[in-house]
Amino acid sequence: MKAIIALIPEQFGAQPRELYRCGEFRVTAFRYDSGIAALKLANGRGHLTVLPYYGQMVWDAEFDGHQLKMENMFSQPRRGESIIDSYGCFAFHSGLRRNGCPAPDDDHPLHGEMPCAAMDRAWLEVEGDTLAIGGSVEYVKGFGDHYLAQPRVRLTAGSGQFGIEMRVTNLASVAMPLQYMCHMNYAYVPGATFRQNLPGSALQLRESVPAHVQPTPQWLAYTRKLAERGHGLCELNEPECYDPEIVFFADELSQYVDQAEFFMLAPQGHRFVTRFSTAQFNYGTRWILHNGDQKVAAFILPATCRPEGYLAAKRAGSLLMLAAGETREFCVTTGVV
Repeated sequence: MKAIIALIPEQFGAQPRELYRCGEFRVTAFRYDSGIAALKLANGRGHLTVLPYYGQMVWDAEFDGHQLKMENMFSQPRRGESIIDSYGCFAFHSGLRRNGCPAPDDDHPLHGEMPCAAMDRAWLEVEGDTLAIGGSVEYVKGFGDHYLAQPRVRLTAGSGQFGIEMRVTNLASVAMPLQYMCHMNYAYVPGATFRQNLPGSALQLRESVPAHVQPTPQWLAYTRKLAERGHGLCELNEPECYDPEIVFFADELSQYVDQAEFFMLAPQGHRFVTRFSTAQFNYGTRWILHNGDQKVAAFILPATCRPEGYLAAKRAGSLLMLAAGETREFCVTTGVV
């Protein structure tokens, strides 16, 4: 039997408040100095910090003593209209009408409208050995699209891995575009290696240069060398070359496997994993950045298309269309092996 525990904003104050305790599960509500509500979900292996009313971002993730999220400039989440106003979380929902880096002719913010969405509702779900936070937000514009987004983060007792889910329903009477990426900003681990259950040649270096990337002669020379290798980036051993960012795309993943598995193996012996269905996510992106302010090794970002904006997906034929009344569901499992 599933138990639903409704959440209300008044439960989140400056002082932490325990909302639920059972077995190894603990749920604590608090509010950052910025005013943003947060919920800490813990099991015997670690914890997640989720922002229930702010796009349901996973702000923090730590399991088995390993910090999962990227090194960044943000000490806390901050209010904003775009993800760049609060780019310090472990994971966010990128999309849903638009996704990725906008081209000059695109009219959407970086990674779309969902990352910083003001959620309408939030709740806890308890069922068997799982604990989840769910939420919903209705997007509606006059003379525009109309959908219901229902994200969920699911934690299992005794596990260092967790699920990040998204359910999207088109409430309009006409079809709507759908672009979605589960954007997980994993920590940069020096000397780590990458493995996956598909060929390394499936990962191709990004050829386009988005507006936020300012190439240097060193970076251009390094990317030319990467392109000649033909097998992607397999080891984090050249940090001085990862600024600006290094990005690889993996397209049409379903031609290789039904269930994709990507790993980042730390020299210390622990491993991070991300698993997903290629029927749900037929594309993936690898994003590496290392500088004085940000260090990230997003070894795979599952998506429905490349993160190059709305018009690029439309031209490539990879833009999904959600029929009137249609629902699509997405699920990623990630964490410490």
